[in-house]
Amino acid sequence: MINTFFCTLMLFLHPGCNSAKDIVLVENGKARHQIVLPAEATPAEKRAAGILRDHLTKMSGATFRQVSENAYREGDAAIFIGNTGHTEKFGEEKIKGEGFLIATDDKHLYIRGGSGKGVVYGVYTLLEQYFGCRKYAAGPACTPSKKTIGIRPLITDQQEPQFVYRETYYPAPLDAEYQEWHKLHSFEDLWGLWGHSFFKLVPPGQYFSGHPEYYALVNGKRQASQLCLSNDQVFRIVTDYFRKAIADNPDAIYWSISPEDGTGYCTCDRCSLADKEEGSHSGSLIRFVNRVAAQFPAQQFTTLAYTYTLQPPARTRPAANVIIMLSSIDAYRNQPLASAPSAAVFRKALADWKKVSASIFIWDYTTQFTNYLAPFPDYFLLQQNLQYFADNGVSGVFSQGSGATYSDMAELNAYLQAKILWQPKAGIDNTFSDFMNGYYGPAAPFITKYLQALARNLQSAKVPLDIYGSPVNNHTDYLSPAAIDEYSTLLDQAEKAAGDNTALAEKVYKARLPLEYTVLQQSRLYGTEKYGYLVPSGNSFVPNPKWAERVKRFVQQAQKAGVTELAEGGLSPEAYGQEWEQLLARPWLPSLAFRKKVTLLHPFTPEYTAKKEATLTDGLTGGKDFSLNWLYTYGNDLVATIDLGQAQKIGGIQLNFLQDARHNIFLPTAIIIEVSTDGQSFQPAARQAVGAVAEEDFSAHVETYKLAARANARFVRVTAHCLPQMPAWRGNDKKPAVCCDEIFVN
Repeated sequence: MINTFFCTLMLFLHPGCNSAKDIVLVENGKARHQIVLPAEATPAEKRAAGILRDHLTKMSGATFRQVSENAYREGDAAIFIGNTGHTEKFGEEKIKGEGFLIATDDKHLYIRGGSGKGVVYGVYTLLEQYFGCRKYAAGPACTPSKKTIGIRPLITDQQEPQFVYRETYYPAPLDAEYQEWHKLHSFEDLWGLWGHSFFKLVPPGQYFSGHPEYYALVNGKRQASQLCLSNDQVFRIVTDYFRKAIADNPDAIYWSISPEDGTGYCTCDRCSLADKEEGSHSGSLIRFVNRVAAQFPAQQFTTLAYTYTLQPPARTRPAANVIIMLSSIDAYRNQPLASAPSAAVFRKALADWKKVSASIFIWDYTTQFTNYLAPFPDYFLLQQNLQYFADNGVSGVFSQGSGATYSDMAELNAYLQAKILWQPKAGIDNTFSDFMNGYYGPAAPFITKYLQALARNLQSAKVPLDIYGSPVNNHTDYLSPAAIDEYSTLLDQAEKAAGDNTALAEKVYKARLPLEYTVLQQSRLYGTEKYGYLVPSGNSFVPNPKWAERVKRFVQQAQKAGVTELAEGGLSPEAYGQEWEQLLARPWLPSLAFRKKVTLLHPFTPEYTAKKEATLTDGLTGGKDFSLNWLYTYGNDLVATIDLGQAQKIGGIQLNFLQDARHNIFLPTAIIIEVSTDGQSFQPAARQAVGAVAEEDFSAHVETYKLAARANARFVRVTAHCLPQMPAWRGNDKKPAVCCDEIFVN
């Protein structure tokens, strides 16, 4: 939405003419210049002329005449767009990539572009940097009104991109004008085949039953986890695919040949030999990709250096038309990638790939995939990270945010990343201030202080900022109740500053959504405690009567903000509201174990177990989110002993377990209940076997188990046997985990 405050401000910052010596393009609403295109203008040059004409007319009301250079009368004042003969006076050397030149002499304006959309980028840069137009988000650009428009003489502004590929993946760049305005790309436009592509090339549904040998040999059995890259028929199928796909889409620049998301790589004799000779599992991959790329020398192929292919092969170099797309997925985001200990493996991989390949793209990450709306204060590290890529010879960046769904400070993230992707070493402070003042107007100082406080508290806490984290896990540090109060005060001031400006108030509400989401999520963790959604009622607990309305309001605001899912592949706002309805309608279950001490034989995983051992006796059950109210035990049995405080009669045990194969969480193979009066000698009380792991079940669901365990006991020991190894169909080499939410002792 056009920001009236900013457009008014632009009248003062960018007056129609700066001095009597300016070149006047429009005077009192009448055009003094005409637009001149080459005699045989390209589509990009024609588009650039149309964009400039439309915006100048919108700014001033002036109508511009447009002519071909061969119809141009020498000496008339002109705006020369594209590779006209008149532009040659500034040099005929080729402009690098999608760069451009903006130049003036004492009378004319010239805009020339390099390849692709360079001339279009030049026009948008002219509008923004010289005429005060802005486009902060999707929707109409901000075009200030100016009856007189001028530009300084003797300008020579040549800009060339640092990266040949530039994408920031947030809602705003999905707007076509935003993408061009900010000189961004989209994988949908440039890739004929994108991302994890093995099974797009050789679909298991089509081939696996008849030809399992096309797929990976894992633990002695063929499975559809990855391809067998040494199989000649796989090579034939892949080359046949590309032969047809390239013919059908000749304009595509890049084609992906990349493993699926997971491990499960092939260990057949030929693939294993290739990997052994190369000292890396990328050996068989690069040999295969090179072999395919040799069949199509005019195309560029990308492949992933990710998980098991992260490190380069020792002997085989990627072909000249093969681009390595290196992932930074394991690094935390609270420190610069150049120095963060968590990024050490990534840095080594980048250094090693640089030795064997001149073409490296980075697949980077700037959001929390498990909680898109969680505050993710990496805003002030964006430039350092992108500059690190530039300094290390990276030629393209895919900066993965939340995609089409709204997430924490999505507009700011997209804007900053776009500017830095074009020129990583340019000063970012002015860009940040320009966005904040232009987008948030009088609320900008308070939103700025809010973001600064978030980042400052994160740094002070010295805790990881994990792209697979949760705001629940930070309830004792930078997202503590005290910190949230600090942030809320600043956002209250921002709302007050917005006044009766409805459009601006909506922007402030969107900025506040992550904080409200954090409060709601943490209330599930606090439960019966202060800040929880439950309040005492006699000897029981009931939902806070205000909570249903609070959830409803959050859902409505999330929908209005453009939130379509709260996590990657997760709930929509509507489904989130329904989940809360079920939670608020669920009776609180009393238990003899409520708030009793728990001792564990094996450690829990701290990243996902915010309440530690107390998770099992806090009176709260979990949902489908493994990071909230689940005790997460990785690679070991859950063995938990509860001290009831005194010997008493018990009649049974109820407990829930989570199945979430996507996150390597599986139901236990068996549940054993033992009891004791002294905590030393335990007697068996109940046992239940659990069915075999379902084939190809990636849905997340909760299973409840009720075991009769009648005894007189003070201590109850629960053992849940973890699946001994990952199912073959899951396709990775990690260990299974077991998750239990609560042990109810009746």
